[in-house]
Amino acid sequence: MQKQLIKDLFIKVKEQNPLVHHITNQVTINDCANATLAIGGSPVMATSIEEVEDMVKLANALVINFGMIDDETYAAMVRAGQAANTKGIPVIFDPVGVGATPFRTARAMDFLKHVSVSIVRGNASEVFALIGGEAKTRGVDSGTLAIPAGELAQNAAIQLQAITVISGKLDTISNGKEIVQIDNGDIWLTRITGTGCMTASLIASFAGVTDDWFSAAIAGMSVMSLAGERAKKALQEKDGIGMYRMKLMDEIFLMNEQIWTEEVRLS
Repeated sequence: MQKQLIKDLFIKVKEQNPLVHHITNQVTINDCANATLAIGGSPVMATSIEEVEDMVKLANALVINFGMIDDETYAAMVRAGQAANTKGIPVIFDPVGVGATPFRTARAMDFLKHVSVSIVRGNASEVFALIGGEAKTRGVDSGTLAIPAGELAQNAAIQLQAITVISGKLDTISNGKEIVQIDNGDIWLTRITGTGCMTASLIASFAGVTDDWFSAAIAGMSVMSLAGERAKKALQEKDGIGMYRMKLMDEIFLMNEQIWTEEVRLS
């Protein structure tokens, strides 16, 4: 039963305190570090090409986020990813903005040639572009696609040979055979920066304590969606987006297997 497997992951993360190595977006790096700590993991954000391999040797999971890429950072990403493949730890790839520019898309395709990724987390446009579709992506925002999210996630999981997580009104996760959708969340999650990046960190924290990366992906995505839903409900009438951002982090910190089991909506 998927729910029981995921319930156990909450306990494992807090007991094992997995080290999650990030090469991630400078805009959201602090949010990612705090989200990792809030769920029970331990973040490290080493980006120098001289040390990424050594840091991966210590880590339980690796997050690669394409939010801000240049030649030096990209080279470090490839080296870290290959070290993670050698060690056998999961690589969580967040193809931020792929499809927006030819440079970004080409780099993503090249990365996938050199590194075997375990989990891909993106919006529908980014994932569609990653498998060769022509999607209209505006910066990091998703465009509108005709293909249903479940079909897209399943096709991408098969083509990329990686668990695929697509955020949206219904978050969708597929391993190529099974498709799970999450009916939690709130529109305010789209009104603050970093929620997607933080989700990759949450997924990595769970993936760092299990070989069941499908369950880890469901766990990480659903924690963000459920925390976003609970944070909105906790606001007072006078509260705005700043307070929402603070309460979101509180809800990630307070999330446990009991709250998750009672309130998550999976199909």
